[in-house]
Amino acid sequence: MAFFKTLWNDTLGFLREPLFEIGKTDITLLRIVGMAVILMAAWKLSGAVRRSISRMTVDPKNDPGVYLLQRISGYLVWVVGVLLALNFMGFELSSLAFLGGAVGVGLGFGLQNILNNFVSGIIILFEKTIKVGDVVDLQSGVTGVVIEINLRYTRITTSDLMDVLVPNSEFISGRVVNWSFGEAVRRTHIPFSVAYGTDKESVREAGIAAATTLPQTLRGAGRDPDVWLVRLGDSGLDFELVVWIGEDSLGHPKSTQARYLWALETQLRLRGIEVPYPQRDMRIKEGKISVSLVRAG
Repeated sequence: MAFFKTLWNDTLGFLREPLFEIGKTDITLLRIVGMAVILMAAWKLSGAVRRSISRMTVDPKNDPGVYLLQRISGYLVWVVGVLLALNFMGFELSSLAFLGGAVGVGLGFGLQNILNNFVSGIIILFEKTIKVGDVVDLQSGVTGVVIEINLRYTRITTSDLMDVLVPNSEFISGRVVNWSFGEAVRRTHIPFSVAYGTDKESVREAGIAAATTLPQTLRGAGRDPDVWLVRLGDSGLDFELVVWIGEDSLGHPKSTQARYLWALETQLRLRGIEVPYPQRDMRIKEGKISVSLVRAG
């Protein structure tokens, strides 16, 4: 027993041996190990608390009260764990409070954006104007499906399977188009042009034929595809193929437009309808110019 007692005292002596100092506080190996154990316990406890709260509802991310309680409880556990770890290291919490106040004043301006995103996240969760699974189009040009709403940012997955982390303040201060808000169908416009002199009825037939070949085109109840003449362009007649599509196609705007353009070009080519090339009129006010045309081949 004397051997083990001596070994224990020697081990404690080694662990309590100061490695370095921070101010007037001796940093020992025992304190470092103890701090690591406390932080690890806080990490485990934080996860356990959040999981326990998430069991209060089927979908915690779409339940703002549960989701907010889950996040704040996890943060509080971490704050308590960090304070306990610092206290175990030997730092006086009263001096840390003074230091924290001084640092807080200095960082206040830098944390304005973080606080803005945090408050914006709470507004999004409680207003429920944006939910997980919605297809959104932001003013910044980001378009995709909402996968996750956090207190600081919202994760959006684009049609190219790219995850974009958007600050929540962008949803509050900027323009947001929520394609999933309300009825789950939308009308989309596919622009295209044909050469001047083309029969307009033939263009309409080609457009409607192209729309009917694609399964995502909705029909009936006043939602049949149509072709609109929208502009007399510089090089040709500008049309729009107007179709109604379902929610499955809303999250893939680029691929949806590509499919309609592909079908349009096929139908126009079958009917011998030409797509216009850029044209420019050149006028010569004085003098003469000689022009010779050479047949290729």
